[in-house]
Amino acid sequence: MTMLPSAIGKPATRALQQAGITTLDSVARHSAKDLLALHGVGPKAIRILTESLAEHGLAFREF
Repeated sequence: MTMLPSAIGKPATRALQQAGITTLDSVARHSAKDLLALHGVGPKAIRILTESLAEHGLAFREF
């Protein structure tokens, strides 16, 4: 179980945690579009999450 990367920033981390998303595995169950809809999650956080997911053989959900 891999935790969220700290590089995404505190606002994005808080937004994800409030949505019950606390690991990269749980991030992978959502689409980037879904996460961008959360207040505090922006394009930079999505880029960092995309890179972190890829490093662990994961990806955002497609739909």
